Amino acid sequence: MATLTMAKAINMGLRNAMKRDEKVVLMGEDIGKLGGVFRVTDGLQAEFGDMRVVDPPLAESGIVGTAVGMAMRGWRPVVEIQFDGFVYPAFDQIVSQVAKHHYRSAGKTTLSMVIRIPFGGGIGAIEHHSESPEALFTHTAGLRVISPANPVDAYEMIQQAIAHPDPIIFLEPKRRYWDKAEIDDSVDVMNKAEGYSRLFDARVAREGSDVTLVAYGPMVKTCLEAAAAAEGEGLSLEVIDLRSLTPFDIDTVVKSVTKTGRMVVVHEAPQFGGVGAEIAARITEKCFWTMQAPVLRVSGMYMPYPAARVEHAYLPDLDRILDSVDKAMEY
Repeated sequence: MATLTMAKAINMGLRNAMKRDEKVVLMGEDIGKLGGVFRVTDGLQAEFGDMRVVDPPLAESGIVGTAVGMAMRGWRPVVEIQFDGFVYPAFDQIVSQVAKHHYRSAGKTTLSMVIRIPFGGGIGAIEHHSESPEALFTHTAGLRVISPANPVDAYEMIQQAIAHPDPIIFLEPKRRYWDKAEIDDSVDVMNKAEGYSRLFDARVAREGSDVTLVAYGPMVKTCLEAAAAAEGEGLSLEVIDLRSLTPFDIDTVVKSVTKTGRMVVVHEAPQFGGVGAEIAARITEKCFWTMQAPVLRVSGMYMPYPAARVEHAYLPDLDRILDSVDKAMEY
């Protein structure tokens, strides 16, 4: 057992995947000698060489396009987008090639590739460095979109994602890179009976009976803090960590909402057209007759991400979550 940050857990997961399969190649701006802006790939180029940990030119579209060609030839490229706000130059490649190739080839070829994107706010970054673009990818058929909320899941999910035959958008909550947990690195996660089958399963992060909080990535920890605070007020909140945005494990959420009768969805992205809207619609369809209150959403504002000095007012926090919980309980 080793106590690692999420960044180090992903690093260990990448190292294991590269040892397991020589076809795994890492590509991204400054991921080699520098080890990435967040040092997630620190030491990997020294261990595996500059032909498997590649520092390409600063051109996201070219990086992803090259990865597409490599995946078509049987390699398993893992692309790092340096910051969420830099993914847009590669958006055409992702939605036009990455997402559609399997369908366009009538299933004859696959693109087994992972695109890692540090996303979200909370680190006091400058403009274009704190985005939440997940809804753009969940709306695009052909992509799988996942996001770990803790170091243990990050360690396991990155390895399972690399081994998966489909293209995966791997959203890493940058504000949680320094959270720590114990990682059992003696267990080969790909030798478990379920392999990567549980990669797209949600998990019950905390059991409760009054209100279900649904979140993913950076907001899971905030929801757990809200649940702990609510306990002191006599409220029992169940926290669901989605882990996967598409496919969406609706069964786990339905089971929880059927028990509590109330649900609040929390994410950093703006509310309008966000992932929370789809979750709210699906749960309303499935649980209408058992719900005691409408589904409520807590999110970022419908505006460009603000300057770092005021991001605390933009991001969902414990108070905003508990306000929605109180509102749900009033119905």
